Amino acid sequence: MNDAVVNRTPLAILLGLIRLMRPKQWVKNGFVLGPLIFSGAFLDAVAISQALLALVLFCVASSATCVINDIQDIERDRRHPRKSRIRPLAAGLVSVPSALWLLAVLYGVLVLGWFVAPRVVMVIVAYLVLNLAYTFMLKHQPVVDIFTIAIGFVLRVYAGAMALDVPVSSWMFITTLCLALYLGAIKRRQELSQSGSEGREVLKKYSVSLVDRYAEMSATGALLFYSMFVMSASPELVITIPLVLFGLFRYWYVVETLEGGESPTDALLADWQLLLTVMLWVATCVWALWPARG
Repeated sequence: MNDAVVNRTPLAILLGLIRLMRPKQWVKNGFVLGPLIFSGAFLDAVAISQALLALVLFCVASSATCVINDIQDIERDRRHPRKSRIRPLAAGLVSVPSALWLLAVLYGVLVLGWFVAPRVVMVIVAYLVLNLAYTFMLKHQPVVDIFTIAIGFVLRVYAGAMALDVPVSSWMFITTLCLALYLGAIKRRQELSQSGSEGREVLKKYSVSLVDRYAEMSATGALLFYSMFVMSASPELVITIPLVLFGLFRYWYVVETLEGGESPTDALLADWQLLLTVMLWVATCVWALWPARG
């Protein structure tokens, strides 16, 4: 769509800038709070404030990566039947100069965050560099693209640990990696099955059967490593394993039957059973790790 034909009122520009930051995608940054839960520090007001600060900073960082990605992909998105309508830049709701101003503001917030939580921001810098590499190069490399997305989730967990200055179990890292690989493989599968290879250049190098095998391997690894993690570090969390197993089953059902999964966030928010499972998992973890129970 040509920018000149779009009537941008101040309110429309503001709403477009908000959409450009993709606040719905901030759900993914919930991984930052993992160390807060598993360290048992969720009753400590200082720990909660530090974890929430890390969460906010990661939301700012993830929004910045979305802005860069949309600027880079603007021409491709304009040719896409769906993204040309929902992406503010491709739809002409926001101009590129406005997006660059927003990007400068987001980076400014992160600079200020350095003076408050330098260790967290160091992890965020690694995340930003990784995503720059993804936007301009790595997203065109098969397998590497999925691993790059997954490492972003591992960095979220690491940022949460840095915020609290607590060690993170190696089991938690590998579990997060496997779960993120599962979600990434499913995302590629749905992009292939719903839009073919036109949406992304890298999709031409994948097949549905291949990414299905990736997803199966990753889901099995996530369940196995999570089970080993809870049994070795916090045996009281064994009761959460059935919830994890149900969540994996349900997500795959949503993908296969309800044709979700291209956006994990949309799949989670649109399916009440998935959302309830996540809420029950969090509640069960808090109950099992409640300090008075120790």
